[in-house]
Amino acid sequence: MLREILKRILTEWPKATTEPFTNHPLAHAIRQELRDEVISIIDEKYPNYIVSGSAGAGNWANVPWLSILNPEITKTTQDGIYPGYLFRPDGLGVYLSIGRGSTNPQKLYGKVQADKQADLIVSKIREKMPELSKWGQQQVELGASTSLGKSYEKANIAARFYKLNSLPSNDELKVDLLDSMKFYDEIEPIWRAAQNHDELNSSTLALKKIGTPIPKPFLLLAGISGTGKTRFVREQAAVHRNGNLTNYCLISVRPDWHEPSDLLGYVSRIGSNGSARYVVTELLRFVVRAWLDAVALEDASDAKLPCISPEEMTPYWLCLDEMNLAPVEQYFADYLSVVETRKWDAGCYTCDPLLKGATIKQLDDDGRSALRKELNIEDPQYDGLWAYFLEKGVPLPPNLIVAGTVNMDETTHGFSRKVIDRAFTIDFGVFYPNDFAEFFDEDKISQAKTLSFPLISKASRADLAEVEADKGGENSIQFLAAINKVLSGSPFELAYRALNELLLAVVCFNPKDDAGLYAVWDDFLMSKVLPRIDGDAEKLNSNGTVSLLTRLQDEISTQFKDKKADRPDLLREKSGGECTVAWRASAKLSWMQKRLDENGFTTFWP
Repeated sequence: MLREILKRILTEWPKATTEPFTNHPLAHAIRQELRDEVISIIDEKYPNYIVSGSAGAGNWANVPWLSILNPEITKTTQDGIYPGYLFRPDGLGVYLSIGRGSTNPQKLYGKVQADKQADLIVSKIREKMPELSKWGQQQVELGASTSLGKSYEKANIAARFYKLNSLPSNDELKVDLLDSMKFYDEIEPIWRAAQNHDELNSSTLALKKIGTPIPKPFLLLAGISGTGKTRFVREQAAVHRNGNLTNYCLISVRPDWHEPSDLLGYVSRIGSNGSARYVVTELLRFVVRAWLDAVALEDASDAKLPCISPEEMTPYWLCLDEMNLAPVEQYFADYLSVVETRKWDAGCYTCDPLLKGATIKQLDDDGRSALRKELNIEDPQYDGLWAYFLEKGVPLPPNLIVAGTVNMDETTHGFSRKVIDRAFTIDFGVFYPNDFAEFFDEDKISQAKTLSFPLISKASRADLAEVEADKGGENSIQFLAAINKVLSGSPFELAYRALNELLLAVVCFNPKDDAGLYAVWDDFLMSKVLPRIDGDAEKLNSNGTVSLLTRLQDEISTQFKDKKADRPDLLREKSGGECTVAWRASAKLSWMQKRLDENGFTTFWP
């Protein structure tokens, strides 16, 4: 019975919060018993609605709640509008509230702008539904002590309050619940009209975030100084935040970095009492900040870290400026290993930890509290996330993109194939040329497309079945096999990783015709194959007659059948539509061959 469950929760809550959280029967009552009772009441008319309750994640919540979500409006309590129950922390009563989610809009627009937009849409609902003011009150007073709990008060549209000592009958409670669902039905068309006009709904927010997914979340931006590599990364981040750059972090690499602690931090016992403390770096803070924009906080626990929909995530851009001032293989070793463990499976994301849980467990309680404070996740709403970090460590977030800017000169280090194989290399002056003639001509200037993080980690036939120009990926497989035949017996031969990343590129860019497919192949050669090639005449003349570069040039001409003079640009666009460019790999091979002929040695890097 609904009345009995509500009464039990209100009566037992104050005492329960002083007891251990794990496996507590009252937490089960909120998550399961109350949920099941609500479903039994609304299921006949609303069988597809999402009902979930929370008493906390890892620790007791300040304000326990139950939500009822129309999946056509929202699938998360962090966005949209939905009815539900909000319990006062002191157990004096419970609200049946129709409220709004505010977390996702605040992440995208910032708190001030998101609140303005939310107030606008709430006022429209109240204007068109005056009966709401007769049904319930506009203000709720939860007596919350946390920022998350207080946010529920501000999010209320209309609510009914039930005092513990005067709870209505079970039948009255059921009628009120069904009335709130009727109001929810009436709100949906108002919500849709408002979202189409004001662009406030979750799907519109998602569209603002969606860009061209890149095959790898690790970019090397190589080029001469002054071409705009660092600015490019900053502008990519700004697109997703309307100028609010909380999703951008610039770290200048120092020449004396030689091991991962320079970036990730380390355990130190230097202090007054000699107890272990973790020295936190800006990179680690940024990684955790990216997680806050990717994880479904209400469902996080020590055993799982469920993500929100990828379309709702904001890409987080980490720029390692002058990345090769120090040896990348040394200070970036942990990332290079962990990035290969990223896995998307049926929409679920997993990854090995960048900072291991065992490292955090070396700290005592004070050390862990200090670390949590340094990571800015002290609020109880982050209890589930923190519990996971303690148990499993801190993985790479799915929405993190690392971009290293690279200048090749006598003061910098080269890259091993381990680094190149794990990166998406962009010869910046070729992919984003500085055309002086277009400096003042806004109509001619090509713009960089908005890029986003990859949504798959391993290409499948199902993924490739959607690619019109290469269904199943057979053409791309044959192309790479032909290229690899030329490379066979050389140090530059390719393996499964290269094939997977070619197929990932095909899925990401989704070419519609042969010209588009050839453009994907051309950029793959530029980003994954040619950066691996360097050496003198002896090394590159492996068959004793014609250089490897010339043979690759011939094979490319064979593979790109009936190619036009130019090809689509996959990473740039003009205001008038598609941008076209000359073929890149052939030009680069000619440049590398000329360098070999003149200097006796060649490399991809400018």
